[in-house]
Amino acid sequence: MEHAVFQLGLALALMAAAGYLAARLRISNVPFLIVMGMLLGPHAPKIGMIDLTFIDSAPLIEFMGRLGVLFLLFYLGLEFSIGRLVKAGRKIAVAGTIHVGLSLLCGFVFGKLIMDWPLKEVLVAAGAMTVTSSAIIAKVLVDLKRTANPETELILGIVMADDLFLAVYLSIVSGYVLSGATSVGGVLLSAGTAFGFMLAVLVLSRLAMPWINRFLGKLSDEIFLLAVFAALMLVAGIGESLHVAEAIGALLFGLALAESEHRERVEHLILPFRDFFGALFFFSFGLSIDPFGLGGAVLPAIIAALVSAIGNFTAGMLAGRSAGLSHKASSNIGLTIVARGEFSIVMANLGAAGGLMPILQPFAALYVLILAVVGPLLAKESKTIFNLLNKIFHWQKPAPQRKIALPTVSGGGGQD
Repeated sequence: MEHAVFQLGLALALMAAAGYLAARLRISNVPFLIVMGMLLGPHAPKIGMIDLTFIDSAPLIEFMGRLGVLFLLFYLGLEFSIGRLVKAGRKIAVAGTIHVGLSLLCGFVFGKLIMDWPLKEVLVAAGAMTVTSSAIIAKVLVDLKRTANPETELILGIVMADDLFLAVYLSIVSGYVLSGATSVGGVLLSAGTAFGFMLAVLVLSRLAMPWINRFLGKLSDEIFLLAVFAALMLVAGIGESLHVAEAIGALLFGLALAESEHRERVEHLILPFRDFFGALFFFSFGLSIDPFGLGGAVLPAIIAALVSAIGNFTAGMLAGRSAGLSHKASSNIGLTIVARGEFSIVMANLGAAGGLMPILQPFAALYVLILAVVGPLLAKESKTIFNLLNKIFHWQKPAPQRKIALPTVSGGGGQD
């Protein structure tokens, strides 16, 4: 650990350069950070103090990356409170169910029918292929100035449904994968423990909310942050000890605090930590991938990305039409929700923690890279894509041309 601090500074400088390049190209920085990590690591050169292997700093970067997962999911919990989810309405519930159901089906078709992987690997791959990247989708909507579009509410509803699905699915799969339960009874016990933990966090936080509001209201920003971070780590740690992924504990704690009077204060103070540690999370994930060992994951990742793109476009069309939106608006939904990101990587890390097939991590890395780049491009070119598909499927008839009445010509005195 002699040069760990210097290596960390070098890593941050490289990450800043990757983020700057992504901003200039108006693309999410997720693929840039992962690629930056993949190009470095143990196989990279070492020139004097410039050690691009990051061997000394690897444990520190990995730990800070784990914190990034917690902050990412904690912040998402703050954005989508239980109360807001209840008020979301039937249309959002239907759209979210369609997307989750069809995307999960695509994941199972890919994992079992196409790849013929074992059940645990199929569950992890299906989860990685189901949940969208809320960060990339939000960036796309803002960059393309579509926040006021009629389909945007449904897109955000699908993102919320994905987050809820993640909480339930990850708790069940993590109980199955991490606990090593193989019998139906063992799986049900693990799932019951996970659900019990989730329910306990939400119920206890709601009962204790008046006290929480009074307590947090008396604290300075410094003590406020320490108290919130302490609770975040404790809830995540307790969940992990019960075979519930620590990311879910963070998400639940965020959902709980979203009901408090201090939600905006927490969001304001947590935002820099989310961005800083979140970037380290993607970079550290890249460091764990050997680019020379990706050969076996290339074809599965391409197939999975193609299956996901088709499945998500279909889900978007069905969701939009079920809500009464036009074919064009429904097409925008399907092309916007293609991107995958942090949640797919969380699922891959779960597979690694459970000792599953080594291909899952490089597969997830390539899968995320493909859709993190292709997703925003599809959304940007959604009008062109819709016009091309409309010529095939004839969803929307062209507007009839208005006939212009010509003046009547009488004798030789008419006007031209």
